[in-house]
Amino acid sequence: MAEAAALDPPLPGEDVKPFTPEKAKEIVMCLQQPAVFCNMVFDWPVLYWNAKYLSEVLDGRTIRFRMGMKKRDAAPQFETECSYVEATLEEFLAWTSGQPTCVSRPFSCYDSSKYWAYADYKYIARIFEDKTEIFKDIMWSDFGFPGRNGKESTLWIGSAGANTPCHLDSYGCNLVLQIQGRIPYEESSIFSKVNVVNPDLKHYPRFTKAQAHVVTLNPGQVLFVPRHWWHYVESIDPITVSINSWIELDADHKARVEEAITRTLVCAIKSAENPSPVDAWLNPTEVEATSHEINLQYLNGAMSAYLEYQKVTVSEDRDASTHDTEKEASSCKRRKIQVNPKPEDYKSGTHEVGFTVVKAKKLEKIPFGVHLIPVLPRSQEASLVGAGAAESDSRDCLSKNEEGRFGKSCCTGKQSVMSNDCETLAAQTDSDSTANSSQMAISTNDLLDCLVNPQVVSLVAGLLLERERV
Repeated sequence: MAEAAALDPPLPGEDVKPFTPEKAKEIVMCLQQPAVFCNMVFDWPVLYWNAKYLSEVLDGRTIRFRMGMKKRDAAPQFETECSYVEATLEEFLAWTSGQPTCVSRPFSCYDSSKYWAYADYKYIARIFEDKTEIFKDIMWSDFGFPGRNGKESTLWIGSAGANTPCHLDSYGCNLVLQIQGRIPYEESSIFSKVNVVNPDLKHYPRFTKAQAHVVTLNPGQVLFVPRHWWHYVESIDPITVSINSWIELDADHKARVEEAITRTLVCAIKSAENPSPVDAWLNPTEVEATSHEINLQYLNGAMSAYLEYQKVTVSEDRDASTHDTEKEASSCKRRKIQVNPKPEDYKSGTHEVGFTVVKAKKLEKIPFGVHLIPVLPRSQEASLVGAGAAESDSRDCLSKNEEGRFGKSCCTGKQSVMSNDCETLAAQTDSDSTANSSQMAISTNDLLDCLVNPQVVSLVAGLLLERERV
């Protein structure tokens, strides 16, 4: 049983964790490629959080499941294109095991052989708001982040085939703990139009040049995902349970300003072209465009937060002339800081937490070995798999080289799907932009293609911030 593997006691000699919290944090803050931590969480109570246990803890409380079809279309199944079901975990377990619809009634319209269900991106602080003692079951302090626990973590429960389309996270780096079942690696702010498991090479020919990094994450392992690495996740076992936490980085503060600029431009320009839709230019998880006033409020808030952070940074750097210091910052997990968030928008919203941010510095030597396994390009997998460090199968195609224009923030530099040789947004095309380029008139989309170019947005953000510093 996959879930039992997470509960097995450590072997003799493995009851000591391979990395101290300080060393683990140094790796997380400095490593520039994905890797899997082993033997770091064997004493975490959260390892008992399989779906059956969570069903008992939730005691009949319903959660929202995203329903998708088990098919291999060329287009990804974005969240806005899926249907949703409100159900208990008990009903979910009954459905996945093929029990009669009277037991799994909310799923009665969905054949489990044709559909998958995914309770994705569930804030633990939200679903266990009346059981806060359970937060302590998750101990990110072992990775050098004291005080970080379930309150700053997110829960994912899926059936076989459940997946999140290929994307990169605008903010922070990501730690993903597998509890039950296996996933061939893990979600959100910029999404790709390419379905990485069945790419449309006619429309995205450069995808053939992408380099895939593949790993199957097993119970008890923690996957580290660096900032701005493209990734795709899919459940390959009947039931999977994962926990993750996004770690704040220094670069996130400016990224939020750039995100606000992008959103303000997109909503303002596309709304002037009524009835042209705005959603094609925003994150697929967005349900509607926000008003220009709200977008400006967010832009001003993001700029103020960045400038305040810079003041603290300058002050602390000055104080650190004789000794090292650590900076405290407040975090906006994934997505964006919402203006006047509503309870029903909790999934897209954020909550603030306190944690430590450190300056990235180059590791003298990356301590790869049996306790820290690098996620290698597909061509280099054989030796790793032979050593029993990772698994992959023909379904685990995780690379991406063609980016669609979906996104709430534009990011500069190289961005990867487990591949660090992807081109930037400026050099990438899709069928829409190709069609537009053949027209004589400049369309709204042509204008936006240029305005939300990562280099342009970064320049505008720099100019705006410079004005405020004066």
